[in-house]
Amino acid sequence: MDGCPAPSPAVDAEDPDQDAVNAITAGDASGCRLLVQRHLARLHALATRLTGSSADADEVCQDVFLRAWQQAPRWRSGQARFATWLHQVALNLCRDRLRGRREGLPLDSIGERTDEDSPERQQQRREQADGLRAALAQLPERQREALLLCHFQGISNAEAAAALEVGVDALESLLARARRGLRAHLGGKLESIGVAT
Repeated sequence: MDGCPAPSPAVDAEDPDQDAVNAITAGDASGCRLLVQRHLARLHALATRLTGSSADADEVCQDVFLRAWQQAPRWRSGQARFATWLHQVALNLCRDRLRGRREGLPLDSIGERTDEDSPERQQQRREQADGLRAALAQLPERQREALLLCHFQGISNAEAAAALEVGVDALESLLARARRGLRAHLGGKLESIGVAT
């Protein structure tokens, strides 16, 4: 045992991260470790997709968890889940990086392949990934972010809406327009790349 106090038994059932937030508020670094353990992989994937750089994603994630450490004592549950706020912070940090660069949007990690694929399947995946990256890069920023959050990050519409600071109806409108835009660029092949219509 590292001398860390046990999590409070009065953890908010609505927010699975309330135990980590409580620990951070008490000055216990194990709360931040819990958040990193629970959310780093997904936040890093999102940041990599948005910035096109694993190195940039590393820096974004460091900043996200630093802000979590700093802001957790002021967090008030009930409005949104803490994980939703983490996604919102990651989105804002990625936007800042992209505005600073103005180099476009590579989205390198979309369509990742496995080494077990046949050479033909690997080529097909590369072609799909290239087409998807090109189509996503053509979408307006908010539509692209909504699609990445809901279809590639797998978070609920309500959580994605909160992260984007829009209502659920507005998010669904963004998603519908994004799907139409992708369909126009990809010739109706959305289901084959994992984007439900």
